[in-house]
Order: sequence, then C-alpha cells, then structure tokens
Amino acid sequence: MRAVIWRTALIGVACAVAACSGGGGGDVTGGAPGTASSGTAPPGAASLPLKTLGPGASSSGANPAAAWPTRNQNAARTGVAVGLPAAGPLTQRWTAHLDGAVYGQPLVVGTMVIAATENDTVYALDSSSGKVVWHTHVGTPVPLSSLPCGNIDPLGITGTPVYDQGNGLVYAVAETTGFHHVLFGLAVSNGAVKVERDIPAPDGHPRNDQQRPALTIAGGRVYVAFGGLAGDCEQYIGSVVGIPLSGGGKLVSWHTPTSREGAVWGTGGPVVGPGGDLWLSTGNGATITPGQPYDGSDSVVRLRLTPDQRLVRVDFFAPATWAQENATDADLGSTQPVLAAGGSTFIMGKSSTGYVLSTTSLGGIGHPRAAQRICHAYGAASVDGSTVYEPCMSGGMAAIAVNATQRKIRVLWRGPSDANGSPVVGGGAVWVTHYNFSGSDSGGTLYQLDPADGAVKSRLEISDGLPHFSSLSLAGGTAFLGTLKGVVAVNGA
Repeated sequence: MRAVIWRTALIGVACAVAACSGGGGGDVTGGAPGTASSGTAPPGAASLPLKTLGPGASSSGANPAAAWPTRNQNAARTGVAVGLPAAGPLTQRWTAHLDGAVYGQPLVVGTMVIAATENDTVYALDSSSGKVVWHTHVGTPVPLSSLPCGNIDPLGITGTPVYDQGNGLVYAVAETTGFHHVLFGLAVSNGAVKVERDIPAPDGHPRNDQQRPALTIAGGRVYVAFGGLAGDCEQYIGSVVGIPLSGGGKLVSWHTPTSREGAVWGTGGPVVGPGGDLWLSTGNGATITPGQPYDGSDSVVRLRLTPDQRLVRVDFFAPATWAQENATDADLGSTQPVLAAGGSTFIMGKSSTGYVLSTTSLGGIGHPRAAQRICHAYGAASVDGSTVYEPCMSGGMAAIAVNATQRKIRVLWRGPSDANGSPVVGGGAVWVTHYNFSGSDSGGTLYQLDPADGAVKSRLEISDGLPHFSSLSLAGGTAFLGTLKGVVAVNGA
C-alpha cells in the first residue's frame, strides 16, 4: 500500500505554532456549518513512499507536548483535564467539515487538533481557527455493502488515535480495501507516514472484525483491540494486539478464550493500570447455558506482558450470571473498567448492574465487593478520585461514589435525561453530550454540568450529528467534539 499525502501548503510545526493554515480538505466555518464533504479523498493527491522507523528510533528535535494525547486524556483513561480555566458560557468557536465522520475523540497536540475520519484520512487542524494544517489519506475505506453487517459506512478509522511525544508520531488504525487493519504512524509535524504495519487478525477473520476501541501506548508498544461488527454477525473472537512503536519487531496478542465473540469493543480502549498492566472488558461469548465451563466472556480482564513477550491474563472478574447475560446480550463489554481511588475498580455494562471490585484481586466469577443496579451503560466512563462518571443510555449519565474497602456504591446524581454520551471532567465541570442513537445526522447537545449535583451550568446545541458513544476533548478553554461531518470547537471549556 502507498500512503497518499496532500498538502494545502508547505507547513511545518513552526507554521502551526504561528496559527497559519492552508485551505482545502475541509469546510471550516466560525458560525453555521456549510455543506458536508462528499466523503471522497481530498483533491491534489501526490503519492509518496512509505517509511518505517528503525528499532528504538525517534524523530530529531523536540516534539510538541499534548494537552490531550489519547482517549480520555491519559493512559489510565481518567477523562480528567487538569489546569483548565474555570468553565464558562458555551459558544461555538468553529466548525470543520472533513471528508468523513469522526468517531474518536480529537487529540490536542501543541496548537493542533488531530482528527481521524471514516474515509481513512488523518487531519491536523489549527486549534484556534479550525483551518487544515495538514491531512494524510492512508487508504480506501471499506463500504458497508461489502461487510456481513455493521452500522458505519464507510468503515475506515474508528478508534481514537494516540500520540507519542517521544517520537513525535500519531498512531491510527485504518480499515482498508481487502479488510486489512493497518497501523500507521504519522509525523505530527507534517503528516508524513513513518510507520506502516498490517495487523493480522488473531481470530483469522479480518472481514468480521472491527477496530473501535481507542489505541493505547504502554511499555513501548501500541495496543490495538478488536471486536465484531454491529450485529455480531459471522465468526469472530475479541482480541488485543501489541505492536512496537517502531512498527517493526514481534507482535504480541491475546484473545478472549471463547469459541465465538467475546468482543473487546468498548470505545474507551484498554486502560493502563498499576505496573503497566492492561485492563479491559469483554463482551458476550459462545456459552449461554448455566453450568457449562466459563469461556472468558462478559468480564473485566487484567493482561500482563511477560518477560518472554507473551500477553497473558493474570486476573479477571465475571458476574455469577455471565452465561445468562451472554444469552441475552447483556454483558459488561459496552464500557471499559475504571480504576478509582482506594484500590477500587468499577465496571457497568449492558445489564445496568454496576460492580465494585478490588483492584488487587478482581474476584473471579461472582465475587464483587459490591453490586447495584443503576443504568444500561454504553461508551466510556471517566473517574475523578472515588467518583465515577458513567455513560447511561437512558435517564441521564450517572455520578457514582465507589469504595471497595467499605463495599459501597452510591449514586450521587443523574445528569439531564437525554445526556447519553461519554462524560469527561475539567474546568470545574462535568461535560457530556446527547447524541441520536439511531445514527441519524440530526444534531446533538453539549452539556456543562455542576459536579456537585449535576445541574446544567450551560448547554449548546450542535447542528452536526454526533456519532454513537459521542465524547469530547478539553484543552485551553475549548471543547472539541467529533461529529458525523468533522469536528466542532466550543468556547467555554
């Protein structure tokens, strides 16, 4: 595969810092959005050869720091941005219409907003104006008509990318023609492709796999998780693959020990916990009859990379009712676990039951520290100390106090009844969106909530549709939202 890189001008990091930008590749407005892009590749393409960094290589010179380098701001996926100005009234700053939908959270690196689209294009936008600094089209996405099921058309880059300041690369996984899942590492300075690595499907069924979870960097590797397509059609098994940051070298992988499904699909992506272990959730599996052997599905899983380079499960939790939940598609896989203060781990999935676990010993099958019915949760949770903010499908997001030592769960408040997005925290506020779960491009809402009681401090209607499990990034007094047409920036964060 050849990467195709378009430039709207010869722009580097220096120009980005000066807030200059070129036109083309996106429709940027400061008020009402303009016409959406057709979804085709931007004009003016020029083919460039791919390059791969050698083992341990890094780019020369200082690379820009990032206010939001990964999903939920950090590898622990807390979703908390520190050092922000006090939140204020919300107003739209700019709208950038790109060449496809942006399902992941935008990253904020230096003075640029990095967004990846379902048209397999990665964009760097000027954070002040939304103008395109650079954009790189890495492949041709897969049309929904060629897939056995699903709900994204076309299917390109879905999982939130991740930025590594050490080598100055933004990593993203694109699904491309032929059902390939390809890891790309792009120079944040100009979008040049420095790393390209095809990721063989651990389950042997790449056509049926979808890469939806956010990418994670830990221990010199990029970790990429896979589930199935919406509808759970045909044969697949959930998995996680680790690729060296250089793009070369040995891959490590783990898959759910079931004969079918067991997706790793929560949008938050694997959480990096104590000692560098990976924490994730798995979806419903093949076994649906109580009394049959446990198949590794419907669970919280802790993975560790061993000295001999194997990714192994070292601890897990599953509800006592895991088989029944498999049978009714009511598993834990719809969110990621969060690691709260006091050695507490919390998970809440499709069944509406939230579980507090001990971070040092998850409890195996049927032994949580506490359990309580709260809401059906879909998306990515955030955590600030011992307070967890969960994305509830109905009834509004939930702020929940958890304590594994005291075996307690307490719902502190619920957000607006339609606030079903994935919350984040910053500037003395909790931020959450409302999106249309039907997937229609009918707009959405951004809420700014009081963390004490969930009262609405400010709200803003977003005219562009928001994707499933919508979330946002916070940096420098601005909120950045991925939309079904591109990115929206909002003042007041």
